Amino acid sequence: MTELARQAASGMDAGEPAGGQQVLDHLVALLDLEKLEENFFRGVSPAHSPVRVFGGQVAGQALVAAGRTVPEDRGVHSLHAYFIRGGDPSVPIVYEVDRIRDGRSFTTRRVIAIQHGKAIFSLSASFQKDERGIEHADGMPDVPPPDSLPTLAERVGDFPHLSTMRTRPRPIDLRYVNDPPWLTRETGERPARNQVWMRADGVLPDERLLHVCVLTYASDMTLLDSPLARHGVYWELDKVLGASLDHALWFHRPFRADEWFLYDTETPSASGARGLATGRFFAADGTLIATVVQEGLLRVLD
Repeated sequence: MTELARQAASGMDAGEPAGGQQVLDHLVALLDLEKLEENFFRGVSPAHSPVRVFGGQVAGQALVAAGRTVPEDRGVHSLHAYFIRGGDPSVPIVYEVDRIRDGRSFTTRRVIAIQHGKAIFSLSASFQKDERGIEHADGMPDVPPPDSLPTLAERVGDFPHLSTMRTRPRPIDLRYVNDPPWLTRETGERPARNQVWMRADGVLPDERLLHVCVLTYASDMTLLDSPLARHGVYWELDKVLGASLDHALWFHRPFRADEWFLYDTETPSASGARGLATGRFFAADGTLIATVVQEGLLRVLD
């Protein structure tokens, strides 16, 4: 196990703050996989993990594993993933990389995450050399700047059932533009759209793949807020069983994950105990940097 991996596995001390550079450094350590042998890597979960491994963690680690087998002049432009089984945070995850293709412009990798001898996650990622071509993009919605918005801890306020959201170590600074779903649940609003400013809560190293993996980690946060909020329910306040089923990301332009970006999500459909959510990431200057689609299992029990 690498020294960074040991730091990630050790978790945060109980007296440490819920965010900041030290917590972000633990995320960077979490994404620093141990190389077992050619095409095999091992990752760990933080000590403060919930019952299941966070989906953004396994997606980010799998993308790191894929990227470690790709030339540095090729950046990831898309990934498609399936969450097959819930991950066990108490044991390491082994990532097996299949080198599908190395072309003149594109490189394709497939990654399987394994625990207890079984696949828990699969990812296909495509990497491309930088090329020039036609350019266009949607514009960013008109939203207030992040520094004018309350923090997540302030938004949680007096909701005792959500107290862990204030104290749980978070490497991502998160500011809701709209009222969060635990508030709209009380007011009777049924918004189909959710907007959140995000950034890594500190300074990241100048490593292109790391910034992409941190955004991948963050992309699994708040995405299923949209289908839940539309029906006036929320994870820790109602009897909801949920899990990510599949996840797709397209990276359009360079960005830094330690600078503010807007996560603009909405839900076109929910049926069959599944909810679909789509999202767009915009840099603070309005540049469209990534697009995401996810379907999640959403079983509302009462």
